[in-house]
Amino acid sequence: MKEHTFDFWLGGNAIVKQIRFIHTADLHLDSPFIGLEQRLPPELFARIRESTFRSFHRIIDEAIKREVDFVLISGDLFDGEDRSIKAQARLQTEMNRLKQHGISAYILHGNHDHLNGQWVSLELPSNVHVFSSQVEAIRHQTKAGAIVHLYGFSYDKRHVWERKINEYQKQDGADFHIGLLHGYEESGKSGHQPYAPFSVNDLLEKQFDYWALGHIHQTKILHKDPYILYPGNIQGRHRKEIGAKGCYLVELDQTGTRLEFIETADIQWKKEVMKLSEEESFHSFFMRLKQMMEDNRQTNQGVMLEIQLENEPNREIRDKITSGELLEALQDGEDLEDLNESFVWVHRFIIDPQHPLKFKENHPFYREFEKQTASLTKEDWEEALSSLYFHYKTTRFLTDLTEDEKEEMLEEAKRLIQEGLAEEGAISGENF
Repeated sequence: MKEHTFDFWLGGNAIVKQIRFIHTADLHLDSPFIGLEQRLPPELFARIRESTFRSFHRIIDEAIKREVDFVLISGDLFDGEDRSIKAQARLQTEMNRLKQHGISAYILHGNHDHLNGQWVSLELPSNVHVFSSQVEAIRHQTKAGAIVHLYGFSYDKRHVWERKINEYQKQDGADFHIGLLHGYEESGKSGHQPYAPFSVNDLLEKQFDYWALGHIHQTKILHKDPYILYPGNIQGRHRKEIGAKGCYLVELDQTGTRLEFIETADIQWKKEVMKLSEEESFHSFFMRLKQMMEDNRQTNQGVMLEIQLENEPNREIRDKITSGELLEALQDGEDLEDLNESFVWVHRFIIDPQHPLKFKENHPFYREFEKQTASLTKEDWEEALSSLYFHYKTTRFLTDLTEDEKEEMLEEAKRLIQEGLAEEGAISGENF
């Protein structure tokens, strides 16, 4: 194993010490991907269900290959508080792989996998430290002799509203100080629940060398020198979680911090925009779509592709979109027998919101819909979703809806109604 102490001088007799580690968070192992099973072929859905595990396996591959000193996992290892045996067994396997290479792991549990959930537990190997519900400082000494203090806590319940950051206290006697925190940065709008809230200034006041955050599913660098960083989740789970997903390789020494993002996602959710013209033939449009799919094909990675159409499509193209025939033709071209490698699956078309399908805005149904949804209360949402949230088969997978998620649901409902009314007009020959 390579040692990470470098024999060069800052001046006097000071030898520069370095540490190297992987920072990841929000694994959501064994995510059920609710809602996709009914819309996808069984072979494709099976691949998607495995995607969180495959991404995590690649992260451990990278940790071993890069000969890191330790791995940090900043919360939400599991998707649900009941932690399936499958997910625990996979985690145990990956931690044992680290142990075989002398690599430690430091883990927080977040709101999704808090400590008070109900589960049958599988023990993790001795190279793993799981932070308790109280903020604690753990001492780690690397093979090269660098001393690191790691600070963190695990959620003891789903909803942690307290400012736990106030309990982090720097302890002397280490070359490096790293904070782990699964929480919500107060200044931004993320669509996530404001658990364990903090400000950037709160973290800077602690005078740590690095903050390994979790909870937000987008990569965000909140500050440099020191770095305060959300790595994002390791695998996009739906169309809103687009783009590259993975982990960060971090190198720290007295001269600064170096970061490298490592993409590990097994399946990437992507969105492309295509411009249309009224004169374009369906053949030309179809061939451009096929080329777009090839342009998005990745080696050893699946792609779930959403295509937004700029400008209103002509009647011929629109009819093939609304009937579902176009999607079916594009999907039919993918080889479902070879899903262990790459694929591109077009799962949705969106008409440019600036040029929506025309529909009758004064239609009685649409007017009533807008009236009823304009004043929805928390109790209305609870009543509407009660059959889902309290069903014995689904309740364990669900968390409270954020305001962004509620807004998205309403916008999706509005879009479907608009398309339906537009289609009604097209069928009846009305000109709206």
